[in-house]
Amino acid sequence: MEAVKKEEILILAIESSCDETAAAVVKNGRAVLSNVISSQIDLHKLYGGVVPEIASRKHIEKINQVIQEALDTAKVTLDEIDAVGVTYGPGLVGALLVGVAEAKAIAYAKGLPLVGVHHIEGHISANYIENPDLEPPFLCLVVSGGHTHLVCVRDYGVYEVIGRTRDDAAGEAFDKVARAIGLGYPGGPKIDKLSREGNPDAISFPHAHIDGAPYDFSFSGVKSAVLNYINGCRMKEIDYNTADIAASFQKAVIDVLVDNAMRAAAEYRFSKFAIAGGVASNSALRAAMKKACGEHNIEFYHPSPILCTDNAAMIGAAAYYEYLAGTRHGWDLNAVPNLKLGER
Repeated sequence: MEAVKKEEILILAIESSCDETAAAVVKNGRAVLSNVISSQIDLHKLYGGVVPEIASRKHIEKINQVIQEALDTAKVTLDEIDAVGVTYGPGLVGALLVGVAEAKAIAYAKGLPLVGVHHIEGHISANYIENPDLEPPFLCLVVSGGHTHLVCVRDYGVYEVIGRTRDDAAGEAFDKVARAIGLGYPGGPKIDKLSREGNPDAISFPHAHIDGAPYDFSFSGVKSAVLNYINGCRMKEIDYNTADIAASFQKAVIDVLVDNAMRAAAEYRFSKFAIAGGVASNSALRAAMKKACGEHNIEFYHPSPILCTDNAAMIGAAAYYEYLAGTRHGWDLNAVPNLKLGER
């Protein structure tokens, strides 16, 4: 990595990949001076999910306010910022463009370095903020509404994806099942809550494994199995327990996540394991991973729930290490909605 003479590096970070408009000021990659999030959940729940055009328009309305609040909370001005970090993919293209355009404008106006950040790299880097002892290498499971990845973190900014979903991401499956049993959007937190009232062994839902790809995931089957179970009960006019369905579905998903992660950790000989992404705030997943890691003598790391959701603090953490490594982007930086982890 390139040596940086200044002792304190302040990153202004911007995140707008989906339905949260977020800005943060992060010092040296781990100290969060501010982390402001303007959520659109109440707006999108009216439609049962995120509406891209509405998300983009709301980002435009909120982004200047959110950035100013982040600066004010951190008690710094743009003159004290050393670089601007921004999510440029993956995500909703219109939403990403708002953040990228804003970051480029600020960087150009103030003569600051511009550092584009991969959204998944941000989620992984959220673990650095509250775990000062965490250093690469480690294995990380990223589970969110759009992604389910098993990632070998070889070094800061150096990643090898060894497993990914073949169809639905875990969070996407949670949202679809929640909708089917009448919980609405966002589904993940609601299923987590309802599952505490149900029996996770009440219904046997399938656990998918991919031949020839032991660390890949597939959640469309278990989602379909839940829908078929509900439809079957309705056709036969049989009552069903939504808490039992939620708990049994959640257990099926978590069993696969834990099994794949622990087998990968053993094969690749990792002694440290982390989770990240929106679904990483799920209480049952955290408990299952903690238990499994304890049984395998693996150190377990996880961010607080506020750092699991889309936020700019995680982008600031990732941008800091990219900045140290010499990553700089030009004024041609663009939104890349299908950006792969490790691409530049």
